[in-house]
Amino acid sequence: MNIAYITNKFKVAGIASLTLLLAASCSDILDEQPRASFDPSYFSTEAGIEGGITAMYAHLRYIFGQGYFFDICETGTDEATYGQNADMNFFPPDLTDWVLTADNSRSDVLWNQAFTNINTCSGVLENGEAAGMDEALLAEAHFFRAFDYFYLVQTFGGVPLDLGAGELAFNTSTSRISVRNTVPEVYTKGVFPDMLTAIENLPTNPRVTGGVTKNVARLFLAKAYLTYAWWLKNPNNISTYPECTRTDPDGHDYAWYFQEAYNYAVEAINNPGPYALQNTFYEVNAGYNDRNSEIMLYADHTEDSEYYNGGSLTYGTGAAPDNFAGWMMQWNYPEVRVYIDGNAQNPIIRVAVQGYGRPWFCMAPPHGVFYDTFADKTHDSRYDGTFDTVYRGNWSTNGETWESVPCANGISVKEGEPIITFLDEDEDDITWDDDSNYVGAGTIAGRSDWVLPPSAFSRHIYPGLWKLGPYRTDNGTGTGSPNAGSTRPYSIAKFSELYLIAAEAAVEGATTQSGMGARDLVLVLRARAGKWMFSNALNEEYVADYSQEMIDDTPADIDLDYILAERSREFFGEGYRWYDLVRTQKWNEYADSYTICGNDYGDHTPVTYYRTIEDYHYLRPIPTTQMDGMEMTTEEKKAYQNPGYN
Repeated sequence: MNIAYITNKFKVAGIASLTLLLAASCSDILDEQPRASFDPSYFSTEAGIEGGITAMYAHLRYIFGQGYFFDICETGTDEATYGQNADMNFFPPDLTDWVLTADNSRSDVLWNQAFTNINTCSGVLENGEAAGMDEALLAEAHFFRAFDYFYLVQTFGGVPLDLGAGELAFNTSTSRISVRNTVPEVYTKGVFPDMLTAIENLPTNPRVTGGVTKNVARLFLAKAYLTYAWWLKNPNNISTYPECTRTDPDGHDYAWYFQEAYNYAVEAINNPGPYALQNTFYEVNAGYNDRNSEIMLYADHTEDSEYYNGGSLTYGTGAAPDNFAGWMMQWNYPEVRVYIDGNAQNPIIRVAVQGYGRPWFCMAPPHGVFYDTFADKTHDSRYDGTFDTVYRGNWSTNGETWESVPCANGISVKEGEPIITFLDEDEDDITWDDDSNYVGAGTIAGRSDWVLPPSAFSRHIYPGLWKLGPYRTDNGTGTGSPNAGSTRPYSIAKFSELYLIAAEAAVEGATTQSGMGARDLVLVLRARAGKWMFSNALNEEYVADYSQEMIDDTPADIDLDYILAERSREFFGEGYRWYDLVRTQKWNEYADSYTICGNDYGDHTPVTYYRTIEDYHYLRPIPTTQMDGMEMTTEEKKAYQNPGYN
């Protein structure tokens, strides 16, 4: 049985509200009653401890799959800019023409949810032993407290370890003052000790489907060591806050942490437990294969029950706990028109199937994604396994009974055949006839589908992000519920990342084991990427093995830039990229300019845009809601806020 969720609201110690998740075993779900609050008396019982721990899994849905947190992790990088339908949630983090402030940064999503959960973790840990709880169960609370602090320190710099009752203590009263710890203090007092305890006491196999294990903790400890190593190294002299010397309280240098990152990642690879790479990249993200062995941690959802899904199964409001991240980088494909008896008709209907779903087109991939990141679209299956490049007629889902429709060049197209195709490469023989299809796509002589080459991809029309699209089995012959939040689990951590964490540490000087150098580790994923079992573009089984070509095309010497390119190919559009570029201090180098066509259909002219990425942008601002809620002087609040955002 999967971890299941309920939608009753509760509040933790006057901080923020989130949805409660009930602990699930493989045979049943605990009959837990909703609580108005968590307090010490509640955590004195076994049921209370279990309720607190299951709430830790629930809080993931308020961050991961939340479309605006997804936005802050991607927009403004080399993977995404704002789309035609963007608003002030998306313009500021892009840093093209707008200023990011404490008022408009959607990093508030993380801040507001993480501290709530951290306090729950502390309450569980303080009371769990007295309640006779098993160390393995309490280790889950250690994991989640470290997990949240790791995301917070990456995002905001040093953050408070004391929420009002002492460092890492459960707070039961509203605190109106706050003191931020330094980055080294957060790592060495909060992240590392908790994660090490989690590794020691968590089981090898999860107690529930989707539960955390030793290897999940190893992955995040390795990543935390890697990130802290970069912070200590500070190759580009990026400032930190609160100000402190970049020395480790435990006396280690950055080389030691790179080595430990490598060691823990390799240990996890060599002792996989229930985790393993999928045979093909397609299988990693295919909806029918959700919760596969490569997905180590996810924010769960279900199509079986609104009660357990935590949100409506028929309509999404664009708010947590819905999984609506997949809406953000999907263009408005239902606007394509064909003309039947002189009347404009829609041959592509919005449906709840992967690759389609609800289009918000608030984010768009710039041209470098298609020319550079995914330059090899023939051998490397990751392009086809990331984007939907062919949109096919599906008019019967809307009740239409046409046998065929006239498409490009007046050629008839039957249902299921391509209506519009995003080409892999630029073509010279495209004729532009913007009125024939409404969306400004072109024609090539003899082809029945309208086409757009990469040079014409714009903020309005571009290949959609297939990997995050919805997958449901209850659509029948109709459209299903395409306006609902996705009922798929949202992936947070993958076994494949261990290979790239270890490879990055090796590139930065870690001593490697035999057969597990940077190139060896990268080749595992590149060889897998050469194996095809299905083609999204062809919409049919496609069995091919280009593993050797992928190996032959891999440089003999792997450097950091190559690791970052591989990370983008593996995890494109999953919320990794801002953290990757900030960690390695490559954000300016990779994303200070980008090229894309404009906002209007029919705009096929590429324009290069420039971002203003300052050193202070490497930290997000403390949210205004936090600042307003503190009883501190103006000067104290100014000192609390990250520099550049006052």
